[in-house]
Amino acid sequence: MSLPEATEKATIAAGCFWGVEHLFRKQFANKGLIDARVGYVGGDTKSPSYRAVCTGSTGHAEALQVLYDPEKLSYQTLLEFFFKMHDPTTKDRQGGDVGTQYRSAIFTHGPEQEKTATKILEKVQTEWWKKPVSTEIVPAGQWWDAEDYHQLYLNKNPSGYECPAHYIRNFPPLS
Repeated sequence: MSLPEATEKATIAAGCFWGVEHLFRKQFANKGLIDARVGYVGGDTKSPSYRAVCTGSTGHAEALQVLYDPEKLSYQTLLEFFFKMHDPTTKDRQGGDVGTQYRSAIFTHGPEQEKTATKILEKVQTEWWKKPVSTEIVPAGQWWDAEDYHQLYLNKNPSGYECPAHYIRNFPPLS
């Protein structure tokens, strides 16, 4: 795949990665999203499998990594959507999915992303959710792609499982 020169990367975790990928692809198709992959990040197990991550013992989160064109799509827009499409107030949980692998997290790729993520988190906590947000903001470590059958899972399995906590909330624009 040939990527635009200014391509940037964003990595987030918001519960079961199938629904996260599906919503991001749907929202940002032809709007600056270049690619999206589901995988594992944030733990210390090398080359983790889905089964291992599901045990909660690897330290990894089910996550989404997107490549995007910052000329068409901003990091701030991606993060605002992230905070609208899941419930960041439930620690290590989205709907019925419980465990550290389902935590809410922003895995940053550099100080500028960390600064933006911190600013957005503070705003959504006070302006949208109006209660403490449990989203972690941590530097992105080693990324591991999930197994092929997880990529585009809900496109391949339209009646597959979607976390009931994954839907787009109707919040006003942030200040």
